[in-house]
Amino acid sequence: MPHAPFLTCVLINGAQIFFVSVFINGTHEEFLNLCMQESDGRIMLRILIVDDDIQIRDMLRQMLEREGFEVADAPDGGKAVKSQRSHPADLVITDILMPGKEGLETIRVFRQDFPDVKIIAMSGGGQAGPDIYLKMARKFGAAHTFTKPVDRYDLLKAVHQALR
Repeated sequence: MPHAPFLTCVLINGAQIFFVSVFINGTHEEFLNLCMQESDGRIMLRILIVDDDIQIRDMLRQMLEREGFEVADAPDGGKAVKSQRSHPADLVITDILMPGKEGLETIRVFRQDFPDVKIIAMSGGGQAGPDIYLKMARKFGAAHTFTKPVDRYDLLKAVHQALR
């Protein structure tokens, strides 16, 4: 009996790497879909970006999508909470100073209503400077905090650490 050809796909889930051999008896799309799935069957981890600055949201979206994450965004905390209720994210990256529901209140609501969601906070400062806001963000439950402008590599490292 001839052996069926197979391909090997690497699946990354946090720090774990899974090797899956797929016998080709389906379509190319089925193989690609299987390659994108994580061990729990989800297609990819979802990140929600919350910032009133559309340029920052777009820049972060592009960076995170290139890393293989599914990305959603919201211009303020109120819309972020609505998004989380309808399409839950695994990680939230939020600005602190925004109109509407600002970042500290957003972190408080996420900790109360979605305790398993990881949170990264960032701030450009305001009148008091970013340090006081970021210190409060940590007290409210942010796993990592950053002063804007955020270093791309530091943020990606924090994202991967938070999602382990």
